[in-house]
Amino acid sequence: MASTTSGDALPSGGRIFTSFPDIFFIPEFVFGGLVWILVASAKVDPANPLGWVMFVSIFCFVMTTLWFFIFLCGGNQSSIWPALDAGYHFVAVVFFLSASVDLAYVTYGTGQLAQVLPTAELLKIYRLYISAVVMSYVATLLYFVHAIFSAIRWKRS
Repeated sequence: MASTTSGDALPSGGRIFTSFPDIFFIPEFVFGGLVWILVASAKVDPANPLGWVMFVSIFCFVMTTLWFFIFLCGGNQSSIWPALDAGYHFVAVVFFLSASVDLAYVTYGTGQLAQVLPTAELLKIYRLYISAVVMSYVATLLYFVHAIFSAIRWKRS
């Protein structure tokens, strides 16, 4: 793997596909998008906690896409970018962790309701929420690892 500590502080162009932690852009994109898709494909009820989950997944999906294209096009070569990279990923971790906990709580409540009132639709929503919780915690872990290594890279630059 290419080292991010030699030469430029941050990789650009095709080097983001071979440098650590920037190789996490694609999995963050995929798992964050899956959370968005799974929650949106179910009934977004209750709106308050699931609205936060939708906001977080869409916000992080869009920002990670934007971040990815900035890195790919080489617009990240200013001295402020290592700090911005670490900062964005720490914000994404906090957002996704809070959304994951909210989603797990709603999933638990949906599971309790599915035991009392078992319908095919409620069971389908419950299974979608379970999948979304797993994807959300995986996305949280990916953002966390990316944030830690971005902070290390920032401190070395």
